[in-house]
Amino acid sequence: MKKTKILYWAFTGIMALMLGFGSVFNVMSSPESVELFNWLGYPLYLLPFLGVAKLLGIFAILVPGFNRVKEWAYAGLIFDLVGAMYSLMSIGEPVSVYLPLFLPILLVALSYYFHHKLLKAAAHRVPEKTPDLSLAVS
Repeated sequence: MKKTKILYWAFTGIMALMLGFGSVFNVMSSPESVELFNWLGYPLYLLPFLGVAKLLGIFAILVPGFNRVKEWAYAGLIFDLVGAMYSLMSIGEPVSVYLPLFLPILLVALSYYFHHKLLKAAAHRVPEKTPDLSLAVS
């Protein structure tokens, strides 16, 4: 359990830093982000929207609880990353340009995998001592 928790937080932390760093530049509409969006042919109004959506997804994953929201957040991050990869493929970029996107996709997948391992381990834990309910009945 401890090893699983360490692996979960390692993958999740690296993923959050990697994706969060880029999201901040999207929210600020940095010149690099604007150039990339122009190159891909996307409208610039999507740039801050996607940045905020990624930051909210990362936040949802990092905050304990809210498992249903986490599921949507993981899905959203995968959609964003796969969409970015597909966009680069669609404009005819060589594999060397979109190959680095496999790293954040892998990090999201590993974080998701270990998140579910932790959930499964928590569900199988049996309390050490069951409460004495006979005292509660009066």
